[in-house]
Amino acid sequence: MINIGEYNTLTILRETDPGLFLADEDDNEVLLPNRYVPENFKIWDKIEVFVYLDNDERLVAVTDKPYIKRGDFALLRCNAVTQMGAFLDWGMVKELFCPFKEQAFKMKKGGWYLVHCYLDEKTERLVASSKTNRFLDNKELTVEQFEEVDLIVSHPSEIGMNVIVNKKHLGLIYNDNIFQDISIGDRLKGVVKKIRPGNKLDISLGQVGYRNIEPNAELIMKELEDNSGYLNLTDKSDPEEIKRVLQMSKKSFKKAVGSLYKQKLIKIEPDGIYLL
Repeated sequence: MINIGEYNTLTILRETDPGLFLADEDDNEVLLPNRYVPENFKIWDKIEVFVYLDNDERLVAVTDKPYIKRGDFALLRCNAVTQMGAFLDWGMVKELFCPFKEQAFKMKKGGWYLVHCYLDEKTERLVASSKTNRFLDNKELTVEQFEEVDLIVSHPSEIGMNVIVNKKHLGLIYNDNIFQDISIGDRLKGVVKKIRPGNKLDISLGQVGYRNIEPNAELIMKELEDNSGYLNLTDKSDPEEIKRVLQMSKKSFKKAVGSLYKQKLIKIEPDGIYLL
């Protein structure tokens, strides 16, 4: 299957006057126009291309790299506004269309907007939307407390800055946790500081890594102190046993143990962890 709006690795099938015809494993074909044909190639070679509809609404493959692909988020510049909607620069010959109904605020030429790119199933066209929140879902979280996450700065609120977490969830960095200049569209690293009722995510910026999982590390230290400096758990322990003893996931346990080991507070033996 050839996926519109994504990178596809296809086979060079044949050379024609307009360019190379490429095919997937199911023999679906798409044209790679002459302007994108590499200098050296062989029939049956594999080539990675981006596929979308060109100005004539024809499926076409290109070797250009867009600023955004289907299912992603990016900060794009508005090149023009017409009676139909806005047209955004996404690094391709054909501009990315954002209908008025998909604009959180009315776009203006020259403005920069954080958008999500999706495929309109009726027209099979790639479309942009600045109503990014509707593409995020916190009903079923894929992150845990103290986990390091990828962030895209979304939009400000009265109490902080909303962020897109791992391109899936909505999170919030409170104003008193922002110690650097951040702007809409910035891509940052952060940590899930707290999960509040309703699966609301409090996000922390700053130094990531073992220093941000101190609460878990402190819990392990307390457990060691309460058990004469010994804990019968290792990285080979069953996840359910770790959860029963420490109320944390195995992933969080391993990160916390790593932080304590780096700080030379514990030693790790085959039979468990010892307090130094």
